[in-house]
Amino acid sequence: MTTKVKGYKVEGSQFSNFGVSLVERRALRDDDVEIDIKYCGICHSDIMIVQNNQPGNGIVPGHEIAGVVKSVGKAVTNFKVGDHVGIGCFVNSCSNCEYCKRGDEQFCDKGVVIVFNSKDYDGAITYGGYTQTIIVRDKFVLHIPESLDLAMASPLLCAGVTTYSPLKRYNIGKGSRVAIMGLGGLGHLGVQFAHAMGAEVTVLGHSESKKEEAKKLGADYNHIKLLKPNGVLCFVSIVPEEQKFTEMNLFGNQATITVSNVGGIDITQEMLNFSAEKGIKPMIEMIKVKDIPEAYQKIIDCKVHYRYVIDMSSIDDMPVEKN
Repeated sequence: MTTKVKGYKVEGSQFSNFGVSLVERRALRDDDVEIDIKYCGICHSDIMIVQNNQPGNGIVPGHEIAGVVKSVGKAVTNFKVGDHVGIGCFVNSCSNCEYCKRGDEQFCDKGVVIVFNSKDYDGAITYGGYTQTIIVRDKFVLHIPESLDLAMASPLLCAGVTTYSPLKRYNIGKGSRVAIMGLGGLGHLGVQFAHAMGAEVTVLGHSESKKEEAKKLGADYNHIKLLKPNGVLCFVSIVPEEQKFTEMNLFGNQATITVSNVGGIDITQEMLNFSAEKGIKPMIEMIKVKDIPEAYQKIIDCKVHYRYVIDMSSIDDMPVEKN
């Protein structure tokens, strides 16, 4: 039997169009986990999707979801009621293609199902973490170690794995030198991960005011000669402007330019465990559901330090405004 829960939905692309609606959650399947959502982070990609939304299309964003298991399907053996868990960007994939089998669900041949504003294989539209509860296939649920605060864990489920994954892919460790371009929502986590892996870390930016904070997080230098021979430049966020590179830029030092697209379930779980072990902590500002439109604008204006996390219990007493 399906259930209806409160969700913070936006129709169209205007932030002022957010309001509390009732959204439908499917009946619990044998391999499902039902989660009481405690916190949900705000990611810039949430904002980009809303900004490009079409009139009349209702979206419930949110893909940095931290909560507590409320119930499990009868075939679920790796989660139990009361467990601290998380949901990141994905809620389904085919599980059979070469990419899914090697832990790169984001590249699923059939098409990975995103946690919100995506069509699942049964045709249902997904709603994200700005809701009271969510029901997800157990394969896409992550264990949050007890030593990780749930609110702190929330941004790790996207921003964390986005920065952790390429550091692991390129075998960053003792003796490595890593430059993080920008000390923001992603960068402040990248600094901590690279430092914890043993690398020498440099933060590149245009704000002198962030210099001391970068050092506290683990940055070692304030400048570097970029891309030494065989160096790698990896983009981990969407850059709206065209980037121009010529062979002459790269030929002299045999540099590599690449991108990284978040990470699959296995490496996300590894990142959460690593964060708990090494004491990686996002710097967050807690807000209530009603503050989401204002928070979106502040993120656009670069006025957040460094990630907003929504206390989802604040939706409980909000009246339903939309059908």
